[in-house]
Amino acid sequence: MGKSTVTLSVVVPVFALLLGACGSSSGPASLPTPSVPAGGTGVVWLCRPGVAPDPCTGNLATTVIPATGPRTVQRPSPATSPKFDCFYVYPTVSTQSTQNANLEVQAAEIGAAASQAAPFSSVCRVYAPMYRQRTVASLANVPGSDPTADSVAYSSLLAGWTDYFTKYNDGRPVIFIGHSQGAAMLIRLLSGQIDDSPALRSRMVSAIIVGGNVTVPTGSDVGSTFQHLPLCMSSGEDGCVIAYSTFPGQPPSTSLFGRPGTGVSFQSGQTATAGVQVACVNPAALGGGSGTLTPLFLSLTQVIPAPPVTTSRVTYPDLYSANCQSSGGATWLQVDTIGSTGGTRPTVKETLGPDWGYHFDDINLAAGNLVQDVQGQEATYEHTHQ
Repeated sequence: MGKSTVTLSVVVPVFALLLGACGSSSGPASLPTPSVPAGGTGVVWLCRPGVAPDPCTGNLATTVIPATGPRTVQRPSPATSPKFDCFYVYPTVSTQSTQNANLEVQAAEIGAAASQAAPFSSVCRVYAPMYRQRTVASLANVPGSDPTADSVAYSSLLAGWTDYFTKYNDGRPVIFIGHSQGAAMLIRLLSGQIDDSPALRSRMVSAIIVGGNVTVPTGSDVGSTFQHLPLCMSSGEDGCVIAYSTFPGQPPSTSLFGRPGTGVSFQSGQTATAGVQVACVNPAALGGGSGTLTPLFLSLTQVIPAPPVTTSRVTYPDLYSANCQSSGGATWLQVDTIGSTGGTRPTVKETLGPDWGYHFDDINLAAGNLVQDVQGQEATYEHTHQ
């Protein structure tokens, strides 16, 4: 893969780095102390009802910071008796020195879950197994695909899914959520366990697969990565896939995302480049076109001007718009700054360079939209599966 493959090795213990660097100086108290709650045999749960602390059900209070005017606070609460489950697979965060991480719950996994998965607790019960993901060191030593290390990671995730489905699911419909390496492992899981099973497909409300290079035949909404799971094409449509990678412009030819058969594609075994394109579904406009993003960020990762923020999260309304674009062999979610920053609202950057785009912020940039999308999909599911 050349240079772009090597760049993949530097992945992204970004949750650990940013949370550690920022501390609580620009936000509320730091995240809960890591613990190692055990599930079934050989399975450790990062998030699961009954586990404490559970970073997927933290305080959802959010400070709304507009371009002008006073700040306000929104206080969504975790759902008390949801009819739906979410199954979350976190991105590459482990800085352990081995090829595959062990199952010890550490600050990096807690940070990822609190940042990406917790907002969904307002619409579902969130389950997140620890899995023996490939570490940053692994990706540095063997860029691209390492069949042994990738197999260990997937087998570990499969054990978590099996434990969840056999012991905790109890017939509830499921929303799948994964980002980066988590998206790659989720692609493997859906391909191997869900896509070819009509019974299990009927239990899937949606799959949010972000920064994973899901592909479809050029101009189509189904095929290639999945044979029976289509892309979401309208608001409220269920049983479908939301997939995208965010960039401020056309991804470079060496990009790790948005181009088929490159970068993160190798972790899910996707090598096809001819006749396919990377999928893009705009979470702010499922039916197509442009939409305004509703970002949600942990406040302790943001540099926020005074007065200090006392809630765990912040949002910036009318700051970003998004639309899907295709050009030069790439397909991506184009994110543009449309609102005034005025020095009071920080904007996202290409933290790891142009090959990565806004990868670190893929989910957070659209977290409010994604939660709303799931709400609509759940309503459709309830109506059509009565």
